[in-house]
Amino acid sequence: MSAIATRPVERTGKRRRNKVVLYAILIAGCIPTLLPFIWLVRSAFMDDGQIFVSPPEWIPNPWKFDNFSQAFDVQPFFDYLLNTLIIEAGVVTGTVISCSLAAFAFARLRWRGRNIAFGITLSTMLLPYAVTIIPTFIMWRSVGALDTFVPLIVPAWFGAAGGGAFYIFLLRQFFLTIPYELDEAAYMDGASVWWVFWRIVLPLSKPAIAVVVVFTFVNTWNDFLGPLIYLTSQENFTLALGLAAFQGTYTGQWGLLMAAAALVTVPIILLFFLAQRYFVEGITFTGGK
Repeated sequence: MSAIATRPVERTGKRRRNKVVLYAILIAGCIPTLLPFIWLVRSAFMDDGQIFVSPPEWIPNPWKFDNFSQAFDVQPFFDYLLNTLIIEAGVVTGTVISCSLAAFAFARLRWRGRNIAFGITLSTMLLPYAVTIIPTFIMWRSVGALDTFVPLIVPAWFGAAGGGAFYIFLLRQFFLTIPYELDEAAYMDGASVWWVFWRIVLPLSKPAIAVVVVFTFVNTWNDFLGPLIYLTSQENFTLALGLAAFQGTYTGQWGLLMAAAALVTVPIILLFFLAQRYFVEGITFTGGK
């Protein structure tokens, strides 16, 4: 009896040892990834003479908190932030609406040529972004939309923003995991297609929607090429353009540059931690089908 009783204890101890080894491996793998970010943060609180000392100092002494205030004084980062948030609101909202509608049509509706249309949609992922830059620029110039937010926002409302086809595929895979009997029961009760989409499919797809929101937000926040092509006035600059302009003007002031870069990075980190549960759940369930 004693030998049998000790087996669960042995298995528990083995599982704990395996977890310790796993966590040690994960921590060892995270350290090289986190080092650039740690270097960025510690440099944001140092003066220029302390950043590149050898051997490197990881704890600022003294702490230069005024790097952040000076960075905002020399460049209108609050205006850049407002411009970026306006673009984010338009792109994220348009991407979620357009891609979810397209994914619903591909996953829940039965119509002739559905699979062919879905294959054509996925084939657009093979088209490099650089191929479409010139004709797209000429199109927006012909309608007088240069130096406005229109070229950066409007494509998202047609599922044509960066990664649109991927988001459609992602949402379609998740929609396929929802039992179709729910749709049939709603249709038998007289529900419309729009009602089924809005009241059944979307509420059950919050994890997948969260994944699309996070991906779209991060891509738009870090987008540099799009604003660089279409925006020319400094008052319309986004944070990515403003940070690049700051770097070109204040190349030698590394403390200010690191402080500005840290401020631009913080919202992305906060967004991931706030949406982490939905993000992981959405990725897991999307591949479950």
